[in-house]
Amino acid sequence: MLSPRLLLLFCLMFLPVLCIGQERPKTSGVPSTCPVTKPAMQPFVPPPPYPAKPSRGQFWFGTDGLWTALPESGAWIGLGHYTPDDPTFRQKLFFWRQCDPHGERTTLIVRGKRIDAVAQPLQTDGPGTASSTADDQFLVTGINFPTIGCWEITSRYGNDELTFVVWVGK
Repeated sequence: MLSPRLLLLFCLMFLPVLCIGQERPKTSGVPSTCPVTKPAMQPFVPPPPYPAKPSRGQFWFGTDGLWTALPESGAWIGLGHYTPDDPTFRQKLFFWRQCDPHGERTTLIVRGKRIDAVAQPLQTDGPGTASSTADDQFLVTGINFPTIGCWEITSRYGNDELTFVVWVGK
């Protein structure tokens, strides 16, 4: 017969194994009809000194001329409103490029359209602005989606263009 301590130790050893079997996959709520941009088999890696990997749950998408971080799930879920009385869904977009954005006179232009239904185009804060931290230089702009749905976003900086698809959900 097993002692109470040995029985407790045995249960604690196998508890993680049992929990793994009970884990349920997380879903992002992306419909199969929305062709969201997913990580490539050969992921884009920015040139030095930029980090090879973005924040957890994201992947780099683009070229040396223009890139951004996108959600691995392909979805932006639960975006807030810019103000309490604003019905649009707000997201900030960050872009990087190999050149110093502060030394250039080209502007970042972002446009977007819903591709799964008719909707007004997304609204932007206007041309993106160059920004920096102590360790990083980037371009940033705010965008507002008038509805949830499947959105194609195209960003242009000089001769470089980047197009991707995301699902915007509640």
